[in-house]
Amino acid sequence: MRTTRTLAVIALTLGLAACVTNPAGPSNMALPGTGKDFNNFRADDLSCRDYAVTQIGGKSVNQQYNASLASTTAIGTVIGAAIGAATGGGEGAAIGAGVGGLSGAAAGANTASISGMNAQDKYDNAYYQCMYAAGHKIPVPASMARTYSKAANTPSSTVGSGYYPPPPPPNRPR
Repeated sequence: MRTTRTLAVIALTLGLAACVTNPAGPSNMALPGTGKDFNNFRADDLSCRDYAVTQIGGKSVNQQYNASLASTTAIGTVIGAAIGAATGGGEGAAIGAGVGGLSGAAAGANTASISGMNAQDKYDNAYYQCMYAAGHKIPVPASMARTYSKAANTPSSTVGSGYYPPPPPPNRPR
């Protein structure tokens, strides 16, 4: 009876941990560049998604999350069973496996979450680089967005703030 309850708790914990998912694509949207056709944007989007997946090792973010969760949970279960067997024999091994699986799942959920966030960040960076290189618009933080005054050739939001734009190219008339 006690083993059944322990296994039920482990199954519930693993089931709840498996409900956490990461986006199946970029975290933010990209928009078609000025003068870009929507069909070309869609083709570039698919190409850039494929490029981003290859940059994170060929597995989706969710596949990396699930692999991390499964391996950490399995390691916790094995370690718990070994400790339980060493201290209490057969019944101790079962209890140790249950406690090890539960604590392994808890630790695994945290590890998998961090692994998933890192993979998502790498995916997003690769996707945005690809879309930007194809001439599309990508999201940027408001602090990075500046509007330029054509007359003064300086960012209007940073005038007087110590920001100096780069010099014009050598062949450009001033």
